[in-house]
Amino acid sequence: MKSNLISINDIARALGISPSTVSRALKDHPDISTETKRVVKEYAEQVNYRPNALALSLKRQRSNTLGLIIPEITHHFFSSVISGIEELAYAKGYRLIICQSNEDYNREVINTQVLLDNRVDGILISISKTTHNHGHFKDLIDSGIPLVFLDRVSEDVETDRVVTADFEGALIATSHLLETGRKRILHLASPKHLHVGRLRLDGYLKALQNYGIEPDPELIIQCDTRQEVYQLKEEILRIAPKIDGIFAVNDFTAIAAMQILQENGSRIPEDIGVTGFGNDPIASIAYPPLTTVEQSGFEMGRQAVEILIKRIENPSTFIDFQTRVIPVSLEKRAST
Repeated sequence: MKSNLISINDIARALGISPSTVSRALKDHPDISTETKRVVKEYAEQVNYRPNALALSLKRQRSNTLGLIIPEITHHFFSSVISGIEELAYAKGYRLIICQSNEDYNREVINTQVLLDNRVDGILISISKTTHNHGHFKDLIDSGIPLVFLDRVSEDVETDRVVTADFEGALIATSHLLETGRKRILHLASPKHLHVGRLRLDGYLKALQNYGIEPDPELIIQCDTRQEVYQLKEEILRIAPKIDGIFAVNDFTAIAAMQILQENGSRIPEDIGVTGFGNDPIASIAYPPLTTVEQSGFEMGRQAVEILIKRIENPSTFIDFQTRVIPVSLEKRAST
């Protein structure tokens, strides 16, 4: 039989006892005899009985299920985030429903409704690149659902956040290029509406300021995917003779830029030094291996779910919203 077809009433009819007796036997109630408990449990195991999770959640007013919405499951950083979330969530008795927005605002909105329909106790989310309207996040909070942003956050919604030290990471990556003698550094940037992208741009600009270098608008290009690097190939190659360094907003963009430069005669790092952000596994096997900012997705996920569970389990306790910042470090490799 399919497990979802077996109910307490089915077991009661099969054994010729009342549903309440079956229920109490499964819960080891002291009023039920040892023999009845044995018979009920053996039969329940034989027919693959599983408690109705939805019914239990309605009774307890809690599903012990968390929702997660991320842009890309295949991205190493986000898979690390998932690992950090799952380790703590399962240890605390919570299950996890994972949704992928695929960088699509409309899918993100649908995902929030799916999680609401599944009666999750709380939601963790990293917003998509195409999200400009944040009303669906406010709707979640208005529905009484605790919400924690991680990595990419909404500045319009007041709630808990766990983020990378993006400004500091960009500052140390760009400063490293400047320390190695580079002065004309191209920044391959995220869209301006993303808070994470603005912080990394600000860190890049601060490093230039610290070294007394006037920023050149021509050396800031919105380009944060491998595909966009190839779409902007001619522009990057046009600028290449004018630069001696690149700070890219992520590793995939940095490596794609290195490849098109090398294919067209530039030497890395002799002519152009390159730094990325994220320390994806691909960074260590690129040629040359990529200098990049270590971004701890595992720790971010762990801290985000810790905050969320605290909110869920203390609904009547006033707790100030908090922003936790995960520190970064620079992995120096041959690309610089």
